[in-house]
Amino acid sequence: MTIINGSKVILRSLTVDDLPLLWRMIYGVKQPEWKQWDAPYFTLQPEPYQYFADSILAALKEDPPRYVAIEIEGQLKGTVSYYWECRPTHWLECGIVIYDPLYWNGGYGTEAIILWVNHLFSKLNIPRIGMTTWSGNKRMMKCAEKAGFMMEGRLRKVRYYNGIYYDSIRYGVLREEWEKRNPACYS
Repeated sequence: MTIINGSKVILRSLTVDDLPLLWRMIYGVKQPEWKQWDAPYFTLQPEPYQYFADSILAALKEDPPRYVAIEIEGQLKGTVSYYWECRPTHWLECGIVIYDPLYWNGGYGTEAIILWVNHLFSKLNIPRIGMTTWSGNKRMMKCAEKAGFMMEGRLRKVRYYNGIYYDSIRYGVLREEWEKRNPACYS
């Protein structure tokens, strides 16, 4: 993958040299702040570094790579990713994590998602890209909507966190909607 430049973020390939820092951002702190927003109803299970590195390196060999670095001000601050919900039907979901809270609420995530979705639509023959979050993560809901995703579904009270039930929120954008909204990306 080549480098994708935005005005606030750069999306670039993850390298072997990035893996120790990425592992520390994910597992290096007990109860990291980012995990309070990224599916906190699932326990973060520590992984030995080598297992983590092997799994990321395998994902980087896919075309396009399933994980890409988000660089802000010259430093690795997060990742964008995708996974197949159902590969035979071309049902793809994307995601984002910015690990450093100093870069939340500044439009970095929205720009990263827009760049990532452009890249995925340009590389993959898929009709739609989805993004799933939960009703406790208002920032992610706003990010999806600002990027052009539409709420497609709400599964009520299926996420349980800190004694409270939350909804699972499904967003999606169709290729034709994306192309209409972002014509410069396809000319």
